[in-house]
Amino acid sequence: MYQLKLKTFAFAALAFFGAPLLAQANDISIYTPTFSLIDPNDPSAGMLGMEQVDIWARIRKGFGIPDLDNQQVVSQTDFYSARPDYFERTTVRASRYLFHVVQELEKRGMPTELALLPFIESAFNPQAYSSAKAAGMWQFVPATGRDYNLKQNMFKDERRDVLASTDAALTYLQKLYGMFGDWQLALAAYNWGEGSVQRAINKNQAAGLPIDFNSLAPLMPAETRNYVPKLQAVKNIIAAPDMYNITLPKVDNQPYFVTIGKTRDIDVKVAAQLAELSLDEFKALNPQFNRPVIIGSSDTKILLPESNAEKFKNNLTKWTQTLSSWTSHTVSSARERIETIAARFDTTPAVIREVNHIPPRMLLKAGSTILVPKTEAASSDITAEVADNATMAVTPDAPETRRIYVKVGKRDTLASIASRYHVSVSQVKAWNGLRHDGVSRGQSLQLQVPNRMVASNSGSKQAGHNVRYHKATATASRSSKNKVAAKKSGKPVVLASSRGARG
Repeated sequence: MYQLKLKTFAFAALAFFGAPLLAQANDISIYTPTFSLIDPNDPSAGMLGMEQVDIWARIRKGFGIPDLDNQQVVSQTDFYSARPDYFERTTVRASRYLFHVVQELEKRGMPTELALLPFIESAFNPQAYSSAKAAGMWQFVPATGRDYNLKQNMFKDERRDVLASTDAALTYLQKLYGMFGDWQLALAAYNWGEGSVQRAINKNQAAGLPIDFNSLAPLMPAETRNYVPKLQAVKNIIAAPDMYNITLPKVDNQPYFVTIGKTRDIDVKVAAQLAELSLDEFKALNPQFNRPVIIGSSDTKILLPESNAEKFKNNLTKWTQTLSSWTSHTVSSARERIETIAARFDTTPAVIREVNHIPPRMLLKAGSTILVPKTEAASSDITAEVADNATMAVTPDAPETRRIYVKVGKRDTLASIASRYHVSVSQVKAWNGLRHDGVSRGQSLQLQVPNRMVASNSGSKQAGHNVRYHKATATASRSSKNKVAAKKSGKPVVLASSRGARG
């Protein structure tokens, strides 16, 4: 039945590409995923059809990591099983992605319980973002994401891309397994870093101790000690949900989504509208897009449920409006204010700030690329080159100069005062209506100085020496007090500390 459905969909797609459509509909392609269910040469598989096997049974069949047994596993299993509502919410969210992840694991010959790892990493939320700046379902930090070719730019972050991040995560896990030859240690390294795990192994080997996960656990931070036990706990519940009074939502053993290739720009809201999906559901499948426009290119992929992909195709052929309402603009100079840009593109400063995430009271620096509404004069799509290289930098919205008053000192001249405040003699004369270069002691002069110079030149040279003297005295005083305290306590003196990156 399902095979017939796939053939019908493939035929419809073929008919779609052969028919004359509106120009804006000619740039999409629809890819229906291929997949396998059970190895027909495996006698233990029997004659089960796809409709008789849900994704949970398929995951159980592919379990391949030895079970971990320790007190943390017991505690974590108790924790998850005592929260059936949380467990159900997470597995419902996972239902969008599980088939794809399991399919990719089986292609690589990897244990299928690894499909449950996002349960631990992100609760299967592809928009998850941690305090350590890890993003996506698989929680890649920026550097590791770049190591595995996950693009991170102003318009998209592939750490949140369902397809790209899954491919990167499985590649990374395969690498870690190749390093340690043990899936439990590979998982520990995914959380803690391969360097940290290797150092722990070296330490135990030097001491003549075992190097399995339980033996290395005392050397691990608490997060990692509980990381693999958490996965084992979820695995235990998935393996026998009835034992824990957990009801797993039914997840069909078939693709949740198909992939649409899009080579022209399209607004996120328009894409969701054409697919007849809510914006939340569209973003759940396509969370990588950072801005309200999807940049079209040969690499751009949009995920949609199969039936909605068909609706997207049909609605696109009838669409007569513009697909994208945004284009890009590069700020040419620091004097190009947001108000000026807004007026040029017939919009408001509030719109420019909101769509580009520009905080209040901040200005754009020269060279920044931002989104602006399309106009008759600027209606082109955003090129892939612009999207890949776009950056945005802001600076506080403060006046460039500040008025101050300076009293002429005993040895001061007009030239020395101008030099001290990084202005010219002619400017000083103009600001003060002076016709000659001569100035007298005690005379008050008005200056317009750069804001950054005010603080550094607010006092005399002697005052500067005094400031430095007081800082040195304060440091010495603190050092002396620390030494006295250390002498009483017997502890070493530590004036400053630095914590390195984990891993």
